[in-house]
Amino acid sequence: MKRTLYILPVMLAAVIILSACGPATIVANPVPPQRTLSVSGSGLAYMTPDIAYINIGVHTELATAAAAVESNNANTQQVVDALKKAGVDAKDIRTTNFSIWPNTQYDPQTNAKLGTTYVVDNTVYVTVRKLENLGAVLDAAIQAGANNVNSVQFDVADNTPAIKQARDEAVKDAKAQAQELAQAAGVSLGSIQAIGFNDNVPSPLMQQFGKGGGGGAAEAAAVPINPGTMTLTVTVSMTYEIK
Repeated sequence: MKRTLYILPVMLAAVIILSACGPATIVANPVPPQRTLSVSGSGLAYMTPDIAYINIGVHTELATAAAAVESNNANTQQVVDALKKAGVDAKDIRTTNFSIWPNTQYDPQTNAKLGTTYVVDNTVYVTVRKLENLGAVLDAAIQAGANNVNSVQFDVADNTPAIKQARDEAVKDAKAQAQELAQAAGVSLGSIQAIGFNDNVPSPLMQQFGKGGGGGAAEAAAVPINPGTMTLTVTVSMTYEIK
């Protein structure tokens, strides 16, 4: 029993010594949050289309599949030749659809089968790089046998200068807003902490024409073609440190 009484104080002393040797806890001064100012600026650029895309097709419907395909092939080749003669480069004429299917007719009263014809459609996607020739290109295609003009889409071949102009204007707008807000709030601007942007490039402008049938295509050729103007918008967001 006496031995136990002597050991206990020694163990307690050892625990106290080890605790004293432990790592000291260092309390760091909290870093104050950074004060920032975020603004958003926008810039516009107006573009005049200088290129057009057209879907031009030949629709054929005959009693047999062979006759429909043969007639359609011949008419489509005439259209392609006419497009080239009108100044369209061969690389700018691309087949996007060729289809054939049976079209069965039924009596509306008895639902009895009356007969079957075969329909062939061949569509080429045409790029016109000289808009002043667009009317002549359409007229040449229709005169050569095209009877399905879906639409004309106007676009800008190179929008890089317009994007740069709109971005520059958006940055200037954002900077001006930041300086105005900082002055009104009685603070000064520091360095830029973050910057982001979004380019809203417009889709090609579409001019819709009548679809299918020689009459619709011929009428489309007489429609005045006006490419109009395309608007490109850029939004820039900027975050400044404020002091």
